[in-house]
Amino acid sequence: MLRVLVRGSGDIGSAVAYRVFQSGYEVVIHDSPEPATTRRRMSFTDAVFDGRAKLDGIEAQFIKRLYLLRGMLVSHQVIPIVVKDFYELLKILHPAILVDARMRKHLQPEVQRGLAELTIGLGPNFIAGETTDLAIETNWGESLGKIIEHGATNPLQGEPREIDGHARDRYVYAPIAGIFHTSLQIGDMVESGQEVARVDSTPLFAPITGILRGLTRDGVPITQKTKVIEVDPRIHNAQVFGIGERPARIAEGVVTAIQTWEANHVH
Repeated sequence: MLRVLVRGSGDIGSAVAYRVFQSGYEVVIHDSPEPATTRRRMSFTDAVFDGRAKLDGIEAQFIKRLYLLRGMLVSHQVIPIVVKDFYELLKILHPAILVDARMRKHLQPEVQRGLAELTIGLGPNFIAGETTDLAIETNWGESLGKIIEHGATNPLQGEPREIDGHARDRYVYAPIAGIFHTSLQIGDMVESGQEVARVDSTPLFAPITGILRGLTRDGVPITQKTKVIEVDPRIHNAQVFGIGERPARIAEGVVTAIQTWEANHVH
């Protein structure tokens, strides 16, 4: 069975890993040692901190010793998450497919073609045929989840998708670099103006009233302008757990790309 390495444990990377795993492939997630992911209940990120995390019935498990990977992949019971050096992991794992799901919207991705037989980049700034072999469109719209075989994905859209009249104002970005501190939990209700967290000693306030959908893990070091808080204004039907619509559609595009490639290249 083909082995797939997914970069990034956020909601997009986790949805991709979930669907790839569900489709029967061997899959490993790689991330940084202290990911600043906000939508942690919509992802596998907390496995990095807690040892394990569940998402829609599938479990991910944090692995410190890389020699354990082979047995875990064969048993196909959980998805391993690794934070060791990426290139060390590549050498040990030898994945057939590499998916960059880090969603680093404002950074130019490095060229990853050649790191695996098939490389797939998700989101803005990827160019199919240059940075990766294929790219997947991640902007909302009719093309969401579309497989791009040649050329670039759409540029980053100006504003997030609106929910109940709120778009960019649902988010809080770190005004400075430092350590993120909070005593609240995802799913908690907050009032507009309520202190939610601090970066070192700088307080951060809820921008609107609603339910905490995204909240960086307490104690994680963050850089300036990192997204650290997200509030869902839908008090009674906020989505804060499970795989969201956008990640699911992107994940479907990735699985289709892998299956198509497999049918044409693997005999």
